[in-house]
Amino acid sequence: MDAVSIFPEGYVCSRVMGMVVEVAVGIHPWERHPQRPNKLAIDVEMFVPTAMASQGIVDYDPVRNLVRGWAGRGHVEFLETLAEELLAQCFSEPRVAAARVRVTKLQIFAEAEGAGIEVFRRRP
Repeated sequence: MDAVSIFPEGYVCSRVMGMVVEVAVGIHPWERHPQRPNKLAIDVEMFVPTAMASQGIVDYDPVRNLVRGWAGRGHVEFLETLAEELLAQCFSEPRVAAARVRVTKLQIFAEAEGAGIEVFRRRP
């Protein structure tokens, strides 16, 4: 879904791109070893309609702090769990009308740069 079609009046996008964190995540037996967490790349985009953007910047420190807090946490089976946590953090800022998050395992397949998920959601 294209943000321009959602916000024909325009938008400001606050981004945090390429954060890297190690998290024990996955459903395969080799992903459950606590001493070998998966290296994840995290990208977050928070869309604010232009009319609301004049109220100041969207602080992306809470997103960064959430991701940094994942290091050393207990095992998580699904990347979707992490994505939902990120989306909840994004929408805790009342001006964010839509958000896109990407969670990518960077070292999961030898023949690929990464494998992961992307979720785009509008505020309900």
